[in-house]
Amino acid sequence: MQMLSRNPAAAYRRVALEARIEASGRADLTRICLEEALGELGRALITLERSEHNHRGVRAMSCAGHAPLTRAQTILLWLAGSVAPEHPLGTSLKAFYGGLAAQIGAQTQQPDIARITLIRNDIKDLLEAAG
Repeated sequence: MQMLSRNPAAAYRRVALEARIEASGRADLTRICLEEALGELGRALITLERSEHNHRGVRAMSCAGHAPLTRAQTILLWLAGSVAPEHPLGTSLKAFYGGLAAQIGAQTQQPDIARITLIRNDIKDLLEAAG
């Protein structure tokens, strides 16, 4: 219970996410995962922008911003591994998700606002195309 009291916003996000997952179907689960990855990249960008404004640079990002990047990468790796073999776009989706995961992984070492924004925009474009 102590973990919940330290970060109530994260606890509420987790409960809301678990409720969405519980009520979702397979297609909805992919959308939820992409939306979560999008949100994590947004949190990483906010952390990086704040660290630049505070003149702490990359060092501050490596501490506070690393967790959202890792979560986004994990989500995309899971998506790449969970594409149904019979899916007509299976190979392309695995390559797309895997490529995004690799790009995010590279950002954990030397984060770049412009690069993270491009990755985030790719996910946003996919969500918009899916309707």
